[in-house]
Amino acid sequence: MKEKIKERFIRYAKIDTRSDENSKTTPSTKSQADFIEMLSEELIQLGLSEVKIDKNSYYLTAKLPSNSSRTLPSIGFIAHADTADFESRNIQPQVHENYDGSEICLNEKENIILSPADFPNLKNYIGHTLITTNGLTLLGADDKAGIAEIISAFEYILAHPEIEHGDIKLGFGPDEEIGIGADKFDAEDFATDFAYTLDGSVLGELQYESFNAACAKVSLKGLSVHPGGAKDKMINSMTLARIFQNGIPEDEVPEKTEGREGFYLLTDMAGTIEESRLTYILRDFDSEGLERKKQLLIELAESINSSLGEERVFLHIFDQYRNMAEVLKDDTRAVDLAKRAMSNLGIEPKIVPIRGGTDGSKISFMGIPTPNLFTGGENYHGRYEFCSLDDMEKAAQVIVEIVKESGK
Repeated sequence: MKEKIKERFIRYAKIDTRSDENSKTTPSTKSQADFIEMLSEELIQLGLSEVKIDKNSYYLTAKLPSNSSRTLPSIGFIAHADTADFESRNIQPQVHENYDGSEICLNEKENIILSPADFPNLKNYIGHTLITTNGLTLLGADDKAGIAEIISAFEYILAHPEIEHGDIKLGFGPDEEIGIGADKFDAEDFATDFAYTLDGSVLGELQYESFNAACAKVSLKGLSVHPGGAKDKMINSMTLARIFQNGIPEDEVPEKTEGREGFYLLTDMAGTIEESRLTYILRDFDSEGLERKKQLLIELAESINSSLGEERVFLHIFDQYRNMAEVLKDDTRAVDLAKRAMSNLGIEPKIVPIRGGTDGSKISFMGIPTPNLFTGGENYHGRYEFCSLDDMEKAAQVIVEIVKESGK
């Protein structure tokens, strides 16, 4: 499968499918729609059944029908088509055979180096075939690696009808990176007993615990007058923004947290004297912890407004997704099956919480328990992103082994 995965991944990675959080369409960018439609044609050519694109969610789904007279589990495998908010035009993947553990020159002209001194995790991949960027873009292994692995695994299963299985489905959707991809997912139509997202990172990752997540939009209204006569008249919205930001606990930010610690992250800010805007994402593995973070923002807004004697800070908070552990702790079938499949292949399962989210976070609460599996990539969302072709092949083998194990 390795060469098939390599060919598919490089071809997919070159296609710009960056999502746009400011768009009001589904998908948020036309390039995603074009990519999903291209994949639809590939799945038809591959010989899968019931290939269709839901025009509401723009999820592409397809089915490999049961070949068993027994009642076996129906299983889904899901990945997302979009890439994150980093340069995604003119992606030029570079292949490095038999990596020796030394520095990799991504771009000689710009002197961009992928170095083990900066990324000690590279030492884990000595002897592997690595695929990197050219230093000017992201790679898009999150999540085109997942798409390439799922399709290649389905192709293998189609070529081996002796593998007994129930209904097996795949789903490729848009806009996961902007947190809305699964909002319109039709779980009733997908109708599997459980599913997996292929949206993880290093070999062996098996994740069934994610953040609870919310987003906060803060609008701060100022009053602009000539600075020569501004005393007791001017209200600088950027000063209000500074006061608001200074109220965020300085140790509860991504760069100072790890494991199951939550955080506040200021993702965007813009301002003039008249108006400023702040955007935060709030994350916590504990639902009560997330509510405390929301409450802090509410109290900050109320405090500033009270000091001004009028309402000039406006806050809108909305939930994005919940910790899928709330579902998967009560239905461990998918997790247990993945553990057995990995063990069969000599892969040690790495049970770690996702310091982020996947479409599975939402889909789990739609009635389909959906943990997350590794894809073989690291350093996502930037110029130093890379993936191991060896581990990508193992991810596809885990899919096949899950299907085999489900038929026993």
